[in-house]
Amino acid sequence: MSTSIKAAGPVVLGSDHGGFELKEALKRHLERLGVKVIDAGTHSKEACDYPVFARAAALSVARGEAWRGVVVDGAGIGSGMVANKIPGVRSAMAFDVATAKNAREHNDANMLTLGAGYLSEETALKVLDVFLTTDCTLDRHKRRVAMIDALDAGRNLPASTHEKRYSELMASPDRASLVQAIVDVLSANPSLLAGATDLPGGAPSLCADGRCVACGSCISKRTDSVRAIVGAGRPMRLASAPGLGAVPDDIAKFIDHTLLKPDATYADIDKLCAEAAKFGFASVCVNPMYVKRCADKLRGSSSLVCTVIGFPLGATPPEIKALEARRAIRDGAREIDMVISIGALKSGDHKYVYDDIRAVAETVHDGRAILKVILETALLTDEEKIAGCVAAKKARADFVKTSTGFAKGGATVHDVTLMATAVDHRLGVKASGGVGSAEDARKMIQAGATRIGASVGVKIVQESRGQASDSTSAKAAY
Repeated sequence: MSTSIKAAGPVVLGSDHGGFELKEALKRHLERLGVKVIDAGTHSKEACDYPVFARAAALSVARGEAWRGVVVDGAGIGSGMVANKIPGVRSAMAFDVATAKNAREHNDANMLTLGAGYLSEETALKVLDVFLTTDCTLDRHKRRVAMIDALDAGRNLPASTHEKRYSELMASPDRASLVQAIVDVLSANPSLLAGATDLPGGAPSLCADGRCVACGSCISKRTDSVRAIVGAGRPMRLASAPGLGAVPDDIAKFIDHTLLKPDATYADIDKLCAEAAKFGFASVCVNPMYVKRCADKLRGSSSLVCTVIGFPLGATPPEIKALEARRAIRDGAREIDMVISIGALKSGDHKYVYDDIRAVAETVHDGRAILKVILETALLTDEEKIAGCVAAKKARADFVKTSTGFAKGGATVHDVTLMATAVDHRLGVKASGGVGSAEDARKMIQAGATRIGASVGVKIVQESRGQASDSTSAKAAY
């Protein structure tokens, strides 16, 4: 194998779980040779979807961030198909040194696809060396490569389009232009609508029971609904993207109006629902026994019903948490806040943590609800908080959340910022516990929170609107 490679830039590596170990071997090999590596993931052997990582690696090559790229999965076929969907990418699959050399000499391939199930590590390293040290030099081959590239004429990179429109979005002070820019971004990126609910003017045909299932139809068929959602400032995943931490004038839509005290009466719960409907809170958050009552009280309002699972210790088995969630959804809950298995996380048993979250996530999403994962940050180190966030993201939760309000501390700006970064701003972040004023809420939103859990939601909203509070002495608890 080569003892040196004259790389003209970084090499990006991507794989799914089936190619993870080989990707790591390629990474170590390149780093020993002094080649800079961009690791597009995945970062463990946990099951994942190869199109996500193949696309990320291919975009790095197409955008000029990487000189060349390598994608690895079990067979090498699917990742190659994905890579070649990206304009400017010429991905070739190689089984041995000869095919790798041909891919470079004849086709000027800028990406290599490997099947981990068909190559030994030794062969794969030899193939990589040949791929990175062979050039396409003959004019007849260059002419044919130019013909391949010509097929990309008129095809724009999705990431570049997104970034351009996002820049325009953030620069425009005009609200109509802002909304139109967001509609354009969502039209190009349907997955950003995941989690949006209660579309105005009725639901499109693919929605179930009048609720969005993130099929993407709305953004192409229902731009009026998208504008209405954005215009109303309804929190959704887009709000967790970098740069969208601006605090709105009215923060009611960010608040889960919460009452989880063990001595709460029916009258207390009814008052909570009346306040949610009056002020337009995102949801009421109550213990499971009250879900059906709240769903009945809030029917016709914009506020949803949220409940807690495995609360407040997180120590019940995953199947029990899933059963709790299923019952709550059947009773009318549309948001589920589950407590992570804190003891397992602190023991370093990340597989148990992942499996625990995933069991509930599958149940929640089957019921077309959203899942928030409570970390109980006051009991964790920063490293444990990050590990919990990564597990939640991999298990396909929709939010990570700071606290139950029953531990020794609540939300902090530090933790919210850390969690938003740990999930790559791809999940929502809920700050709960100790958020007792409008100023507290604003600080959390600026730090990256896209939802606020508070028992003094009325006080917070009245302060934000410059009104006198009816409960200035109320204590904020989750």
